[in-house]
Amino acid sequence: MAELNIQAGHSRKAGVRHSKKLSTRVDLTPMVDLGFLLITFFIVTTTWSKPHALELRMPAKGDSSNIGKNAALTLVALDEHKVFYYHGNLPDALKEGTFGISGYGQNGGIGDLIRQKQAAMDKFYKGGRKELMLLLKPCPEASYRNVLNLLDKMLINQVGRYALLDISGEEKVQIQQISASRNY
Repeated sequence: MAELNIQAGHSRKAGVRHSKKLSTRVDLTPMVDLGFLLITFFIVTTTWSKPHALELRMPAKGDSSNIGKNAALTLVALDEHKVFYYHGNLPDALKEGTFGISGYGQNGGIGDLIRQKQAAMDKFYKGGRKELMLLLKPCPEASYRNVLNLLDKMLINQVGRYALLDISGEEKVQIQQISASRNY
């Protein structure tokens, strides 16, 4: 607790009154105790956040499923933080020009492309954006970080249907030819 120490003041000169000087000493022990009690209380009563894992659904081995041409968007993770994309299947996309190479940036990146596809499906597709099937195909040259970036973009844009697939040799050759010819 606080205590006051009073010392008697002696005047050196007669007739001059000096006020008495009081010294104070504050004991902070109860305040420190209260601080530790509050810290302990808040630590015990808070809920610890648990890490959330991404549920990765892989396609079952067997017959391939038929996905509507307009409902499929394929993203191929390339090296150097690039993504090759095409709508539908690759031969049709090459004929129609519905393919390209993008990056992971905020503006003009692969996230914008996914949102554009979802908006188009909302307008023209019976099931809307829920019917979008995102096919993720990493190249052997792609880093693990690039694949995680694609999965993050999928989660951010709330894509419910997706599959992580291996890239075929034919797709790899065609994508390399396109990348070389367009200087991407």
